[in-house]
Amino acid sequence: MKIAVLKETFPGERRVALTPASVTSLVKAGCEIIVET
Repeated sequence: MKIAVLKETFPGERRVALTPASVTSLVKAGCEIIVET
């Protein structure tokens, strides 16, 4: 599974940031993390 962290947010959106601890857990579970810069 791929999970993306997007750069910009807009009012009313429900996106949330990932913490470093969450990224570690997700990678260990086999997820691929993509961060937009």
